[in-house]
Amino acid sequence: MKFCTAFGISRGALGRGWVALLLGLAMMGEAEAGRFSRVVIDPGHGGHDNGGQFGYLYEKHLALDVSFRLQRYLEGKGIKSTLTRQRDVFIPLEERPTVANRIGKSIFVSVHFNWVSYGGPAGTETFYHNAEGQKLAAQIQGQVARGLGTPNRGVKFARFKVLRSCVMPAALVEGGFISTGNDRERVLDPRYRQRLAELIGEGILGFRRM
Repeated sequence: MKFCTAFGISRGALGRGWVALLLGLAMMGEAEAGRFSRVVIDPGHGGHDNGGQFGYLYEKHLALDVSFRLQRYLEGKGIKSTLTRQRDVFIPLEERPTVANRIGKSIFVSVHFNWVSYGGPAGTETFYHNAEGQKLAAQIQGQVARGLGTPNRGVKFARFKVLRSCVMPAALVEGGFISTGNDRERVLDPRYRQRLAELIGEGILGFRRM
């Protein structure tokens, strides 16, 4: 190689250089893919806080159900997770992000369902507070909206306490309106809740690959 000779570089040194470069790139890829090692799943509401409700249909129960399904999905993909609650108990808002803040290399995903006092709205939406949270929310909302085929209400900034208190990427997912007939019928179907959990999981995996 005339180039190597001109600059006093041996072929062996050049080969070792390429190997070092490729190893470095591989390590960078692994570091990027391993940007988080645990997902903190936050089932919204709980205990005396029912969240939105329609008759005896409570948001707190739906959120916990989807969170359990999401946890199982992530475990099947080899991703560890922690739930902020595992039964029908009330966890103060300030304590929920604290669970995630204590864990290194984690992300925070809060699971909710919408409710309004007037009829009409339908679909899913995902909220964020900081730039990394926006990326996570966009991945989740994109998967959920496409996969469920329900109205896409988009990715939105919010100053929810559970989001703004997190020091890591955080998103809050609204999986449908229990106050709206069509959405409520979907939410009551366990197959919908399973699919919702899987799509949230796919969004999390998409964020991990970024």
